[in-house]
Amino acid sequence: MESFEQLVDQYEPMLHKIMNSLHLYKNHDEFYQHSLIALWEASQRFDPNKGSFTNYAYTYIKGCLLMELKKLHQDHERDVHPDEQFWDLVEDSFSDDPLQNEILLSYCETLTPNQKKWLLYTVCDHLTIKEIAELEKVSLSAVKSWRSGAREKVKNLVKD
Repeated sequence: MESFEQLVDQYEPMLHKIMNSLHLYKNHDEFYQHSLIALWEASQRFDPNKGSFTNYAYTYIKGCLLMELKKLHQDHERDVHPDEQFWDLVEDSFSDDPLQNEILLSYCETLTPNQKKWLLYTVCDHLTIKEIAELEKVSLSAVKSWRSGAREKVKNLVKD
């Protein structure tokens, strides 16, 4: 059979005709690439004893593009993108819960006030060491010392 480049030159109008008949105007380059792959596969699978290559290639390429369209449609149907109204109704899991703070502090009665600040900022507000230092207007090393002291005391409480 001919080289693939010659096949592409010969059957390129047919590829565009198939794409136009399927109304493929979005992702044109992607579908053109799929049609080229299908043309190559058709050239590899073609049996000259069963008919003309043009009919076989047309059917094979159109079938491959239809399968790709079906796959894209199924993927689109599976992807769920809720409306903006949905996000307004969703409850924030990190909302302020005073009971959570009380329970957390009840386990940490031995902590210093600064260690309690570190614990609450870290667990409840999800702040980093740098953010805590900026908020409290202290150095990073001060916040790190609060952290190490609090961790040590909590470890001892858990062991007992």
